[in-house]
Amino acid sequence: MGWAKQTGIAAAIAALVALAAQDARAANGAYAVDAADISEVGSCKVESWLSMASNTDVAAVANPSCVVDPFRPVELSLQTIRARSDGDWSTTVAPKAKTNFIPTGIGRWGLSAYGGGSFEVTTGEALSAFAVIPATFRLSETMRVNVNGGWLWDRTVDRHYLTYGIGFDWKFTDTLQWTIEAYGQAGASEIASVVQPRFQTGVRYRPNEIFSVDVIYGRNITGENANWITVGTTIRFPVKGSEPEHHRTGHL
Repeated sequence: MGWAKQTGIAAAIAALVALAAQDARAANGAYAVDAADISEVGSCKVESWLSMASNTDVAAVANPSCVVDPFRPVELSLQTIRARSDGDWSTTVAPKAKTNFIPTGIGRWGLSAYGGGSFEVTTGEALSAFAVIPATFRLSETMRVNVNGGWLWDRTVDRHYLTYGIGFDWKFTDTLQWTIEAYGQAGASEIASVVQPRFQTGVRYRPNEIFSVDVIYGRNITGENANWITVGTTIRFPVKGSEPEHHRTGHL
């Protein structure tokens, strides 16, 4: 694929983002901007993280996921969130399905899509629905750009938002990766911070194929205008004998 065509794809994705923070986090641990890759069929992982804000808000998250192949490879996850916001506690579950359409590669765009919703556990009330298109451009074996665009329906206020996100990953050693990302949602809100951009940056340490840990600083990550510190872990259960994930994707 030539550079002219690559540039056209990049422009189209950028336009989508300019017009289009998802309610539930992506399959990239505690980071919000997702990559286009999915894991191998038969593999599973458990992502978990604890986020604490300067305004005393707290979120504890567990996100198990597995890749199955009913008709094409699909990554299924069920995120569970126990959170305190403005002194009130809630428990939310957010099922999600993701599939890849164009594999990522150096010098070309990869493309996937995912969708899902969220529910309040105690009441069974549906809180949101969302759909997102993640695109990834791998600059090299160690650098990539992730771009997300999508839609979010916040049922609690019955409003629809266009969502956006852009992130950069750099694997600067064999075991360390730095990520920076900005994301958010565009639309109407009485609370200004809800539609203001959100920001995170952090470092991932992955000493082996199974385990990694993230330490992340964030700003306004749930639209509450606070500073956040997040510590997260991922435990992976790869397919026996498969190629290591970071060899396939070039990232941790």
